[in-house]
Amino acid sequence: MSRAVHTDDTLDHARAVADAVLYEGYVLYPYRASAAKNRVRWQFGVLAPPTASALGESSTQRTQCLLEPRGAPRVDAELRFLRVRRRTVERLGAGGTYTEVPELELHDRILVPWDEGAEERVRIHLPARDLTSDDEDWDVAFDLPAGTSREPVTDPAGRTVGRLVRRTARVTGTLSPELAEVPGPYRVLRLTVTVRNTTRTTDAGTDRAAALAHSMIGTHLLLAAPGGHFLSMTDPPEWARPEVAECHNDHTWPVLAGAHHSDDVVLSAPIILEDHPALAEESPGPLYDATEIDEILSLRTAALTDREKREARGTDPRAAEVIDLVDDMPAAVRDRLHGAIRELRDLAPEPGTRPGQGLELPGGTGHPWWDPEQDPGSPDGAATVVVHGVPLGAGSRVVLTPGLRRSDAQDIFLRGRHATVEAVVTDLDGETHLAVVLDDDPGTDLRRAQGRFLYFKPDEVAPLTGETP
Repeated sequence: MSRAVHTDDTLDHARAVADAVLYEGYVLYPYRASAAKNRVRWQFGVLAPPTASALGESSTQRTQCLLEPRGAPRVDAELRFLRVRRRTVERLGAGGTYTEVPELELHDRILVPWDEGAEERVRIHLPARDLTSDDEDWDVAFDLPAGTSREPVTDPAGRTVGRLVRRTARVTGTLSPELAEVPGPYRVLRLTVTVRNTTRTTDAGTDRAAALAHSMIGTHLLLAAPGGHFLSMTDPPEWARPEVAECHNDHTWPVLAGAHHSDDVVLSAPIILEDHPALAEESPGPLYDATEIDEILSLRTAALTDREKREARGTDPRAAEVIDLVDDMPAAVRDRLHGAIRELRDLAPEPGTRPGQGLELPGGTGHPWWDPEQDPGSPDGAATVVVHGVPLGAGSRVVLTPGLRRSDAQDIFLRGRHATVEAVVTDLDGETHLAVVLDDDPGTDLRRAQGRFLYFKPDEVAPLTGETP
């Protein structure tokens, strides 16, 4: 692996990728607060107060990786996250008083209530040595106080017509680093950094919106060891594989992220990335939605009506930047979004060999590979699984009850529908799932014949009263 001198440019490269993680999903097309997809936000790297555990959110994130210190004098850690900043809109009345309103329409934008994201950073510096026997406490506690700010809103003539009121709630947390020697043929340190949200609040136990106000969002770490050498978690040297396997990461995944493929910087993010992630050269700017194709997203954004663009500009400054980016995008830049060839290889056959005769498919057992009942390579699953005290198996009828946190839109649309269990299966990770077909689906027989089922976990269904396998 390569070695590189640690510079600010190296960290800048990692921060550029980290920004894409930090703001992923921040505001989605059509970039308006009124859009349904922008009403449920903040999905990645959420560390909520401990009292919000019932909502399915964790309050702790742990990063663990291996470092060859070599000539590194220190290890730098930078914690970054977003903090919710609740924005309300007030109109100035004739008597000089302000009244909260659902929207304030201006000539160039329509201001509406919105949750903005304020970026926060916490930095620590550690000596690159074993700290297990060190008497010094390296834990860092941080306390971000609550606050309120007011920004006047003026019309084209410069007259004040209203104001934006922004409120942030208190957030407290700790950053706890550990460095321990790892036995082996080379000098290696196991670096562990635990981030905790320690905010004490009583209003976050059952209300996610209240919990988010005290949460750390998009939480990730940048780790740097100038002169050192981090080991890849996915492609470590053979001698380090057993120690890498012992590393335990919670709600995050560390990857090498130095510039020019250097290995003195690690990005530990709540989204799984490969080593040395990089922004596409063709990308003209952030669009905040990695699940969409940039070209299509840009064309659809350019096609928004003038009023939709005004509302987007009033939703958030970042949404306004997207609208301006698309409106001002030159044709040549838009053409670059159509596609790019990263690598070319010769498809001509090797000398002395016959040209290929088309796609060769591997031989099989003659049964559909997706059918777990017939596939000998699939894990053995239980015949039934108990849900709410009722055993469910093939033939059981259930009500689908997918939750909000880990379900996608397709699952949510099926909430409340009745279904029949076709099989209880176990995946390669040992997780149990129910394979079901919808009772009111006219294509049920075809799906059964092809083995194309819908899969739900046991806590995403409820047995229909009186139904047994």
